[in-house]
Amino acid sequence: MEYQHIPVMLKEAIEYLNPQPGDIVIDCTLGGTGYTLEIAKRVGEKGKVIAIDVDEMAIENAKLKVKSKKLENVILVNENFKNLQEIIEKIGPEKVNGIVFDLGLSSAQLEDASRGFSFNVDAPLDMNFGSEKLPAESPEGIQAGPPSYEVAGGEIRIKNTEEIINKSKQEELEKIIRDYGEERYAGRIARAIVKNRPLQTTKELADAIMSAVPSAYRHGRIHPATRTFQAFRIATNDELNNLRAALPQAIEILIAGGRLVIVSYHSLEDRIVKNFFRQEARSCICPPEIFICRCQHQPRLKILTKKIIVPSAEEVGQNPRARSAKLRAAEKI
Repeated sequence: MEYQHIPVMLKEAIEYLNPQPGDIVIDCTLGGTGYTLEIAKRVGEKGKVIAIDVDEMAIENAKLKVKSKKLENVILVNENFKNLQEIIEKIGPEKVNGIVFDLGLSSAQLEDASRGFSFNVDAPLDMNFGSEKLPAESPEGIQAGPPSYEVAGGEIRIKNTEEIINKSKQEELEKIIRDYGEERYAGRIARAIVKNRPLQTTKELADAIMSAVPSAYRHGRIHPATRTFQAFRIATNDELNNLRAALPQAIEILIAGGRLVIVSYHSLEDRIVKNFFRQEARSCICPPEIFICRCQHQPRLKILTKKIIVPSAEEVGQNPRARSAKLRAAEKI
């Protein structure tokens, strides 16, 4: 299956990233190569693009595109961006000129029947981005609900969505759906899931959700399963914790004047980015009740986007999946 994806706000992302000939830039979310190929063109033969993706399918398709275009300035890395510093230490450059994240789900992932990301395709409940393994000595669980990993034979294995849905307690499911999906009917949906277990396919999950919500909600602006599917995808891949882990690492490996550009697609991600940028742009992060600064915090970022950047009406018309995108950018001081 070819990894198809239309890059969202490519023009705006490149404008804020501002890659120059000879620069080293990291694309933390390779996807369909839209950002990577444009950056590779801008940095030229003396520059370098380090393109990271946990999805093996994205890496394999990128290999073909890079080869067909005869590019020698692209390094492909099949890893999770939460390990950003470790990746860079292995590759070599101590500092880089720019880093970009496009946190959206690609069209290829949505349409891959084996993944189970979409309720529009009946598929097994998997929702894993890749076959990542966590280090046994330091497992990271999700903050809401049950951990997305389990220990088996000394190895920590990422669970798939089916296991989370069928093995979690009702209150854990409700918390995942409410916190990660911002779903108003989280309690009713969690009860319906438990009542109908075991659930093994996306259709079975969508049907359970439909049975739980009021009739009026079934005919709203978005499909009633949208928020719940988002919640389980986030939980399965530990997406928010991965983002929280990557952001401080990104600052560490940027040179002074280097740019950080992030495109997010829902309020949970955007809130993490916004709060991180604000904190790192402040000269004091002491609690408000402390009148004299004791933290000695030094600002590390200058925020470039005082207001979030959103896609143009023309882009949304051509690519409806871009409608929820928000771009924020900052420069390292």
